[in-house]
Amino acid sequence: MIMGLMEGSEDCLYLNVYAKSMESAKPLPVMVWIYGGGFQKGEASRDLYSPDYFMKHPVILVTINYRLGALGFLSLKDPKLDVPGNAGLKDQVQALRWISQNIAHFNGDPNNITLFGESAGAASTHIMMTTEQTRGLFHKAILQSGCALSAWADTPDRNWAYRLAQQMGYKGSQADADVLQYLSKASARQIASVDQDVVTQDEMRSFYLFAFGPVVEPYETSHCVVPKPHKDMLTSAWGNSIPVIVGGNSFEGLFSYQLVRNDPWVMTHFDNIIPNEVSEACTPEQLQQLVRRLKQVYFGDEKRERMELLEALYIFSHRQIWHDLHRMVMARLSYAPSSATYLYRFDFDSSHFNQFRWLVCGNRVRGVSHADELSYLFYNVLATKLNKSSEEYITIERMVAMWTAFAANSDPNCYVTDSAKWSKVEPTSNGAHNCYNISNDMEMMALPEAKALAVWDTFYKRESLY
Repeated sequence: MIMGLMEGSEDCLYLNVYAKSMESAKPLPVMVWIYGGGFQKGEASRDLYSPDYFMKHPVILVTINYRLGALGFLSLKDPKLDVPGNAGLKDQVQALRWISQNIAHFNGDPNNITLFGESAGAASTHIMMTTEQTRGLFHKAILQSGCALSAWADTPDRNWAYRLAQQMGYKGSQADADVLQYLSKASARQIASVDQDVVTQDEMRSFYLFAFGPVVEPYETSHCVVPKPHKDMLTSAWGNSIPVIVGGNSFEGLFSYQLVRNDPWVMTHFDNIIPNEVSEACTPEQLQQLVRRLKQVYFGDEKRERMELLEALYIFSHRQIWHDLHRMVMARLSYAPSSATYLYRFDFDSSHFNQFRWLVCGNRVRGVSHADELSYLFYNVLATKLNKSSEEYITIERMVAMWTAFAANSDPNCYVTDSAKWSKVEPTSNGAHNCYNISNDMEMMALPEAKALAVWDTFYKRESLY
């Protein structure tokens, strides 16, 4: 994944169980990791997600694989074909069932399982909290930079399967059976090599980033995971009964650095920034009113005609990640008031150890990008040896200690938080929730993004927010 290479096998449904000791006074807390990658790429390998840091603590770590792209998320409407979609999510369900039934053989506690993930893995974790397929299979959750309310976790129906077949040379009808028959003759590698090429530039500009991801399944089966829109499942979700950590990074939008550099068009088309579910319900006049509101909050100038690169990426931080996390927190306060919700903001800006920013942006910019926190949770092939007194090493110690404390006790507070206790989110009148800011120092503060996020709230009717 780091090198952008396509490798592996269609026979991919394996998981890794890491246990430092097979014997202890009592079974150990279990942490199950779901990797991110936009539902298009990723792997549970030690190249990316090595257990070294977690194995310093008394936990069992499990990393799971699931099918990706068209192989994991192709959806067809014809119920006779039994391809409703979300096969990749169903892989996750099966992994959780296996872990629940078997982890005791690895000294793990089947009654103390924490599910955690980043980006698409966080959205997956949130979906696992809402589907009845997983009720009782895990007991707490950590969502890093993603949730099921994110637009990119709800793939619109744009005839993707037919378009994929066309991309591969298909000349037939749009009938699902004919499309499936054609695609079934192709190898997994052939499909995986082109399944993202079906997304047009105009679709990318409108933030339809992926052709194949989670969908509302067109008909219900015994293995249905998403029977209705994610937002509509939150009120009665079984996951409302479990404690949650949720948060993101201070400059999430840096992940779009290359996308915006390569297509400056987006820096002058403010109307495309308005969420599609909002803009599609607006008249042209209403849409321009929302655009003016956005410009006023971010630039203090309703007539601003162009964004600079980093200005656009800052707005993308909120559009793509932070506003959805904010909506999730509000949903938790409404629908899970008796369950703990802990909000964090990762803001540790290392010159050399924020690896995702370096991969995407090189040395041109600073800031804490989407996925930068992963360097401080998992050892990987890009990691360099750190001095134990370095801020980077200390941040690793802090992150893993808090995450494993939460897995053990449903509370992230531990010896590393002695200087600043991490408090649960409490209702506020202005939506400026308190968050735990993780930087060179750690402290509770009002979420710095709150003022900007408030304007995104106004784009929605109250019942549409969560």
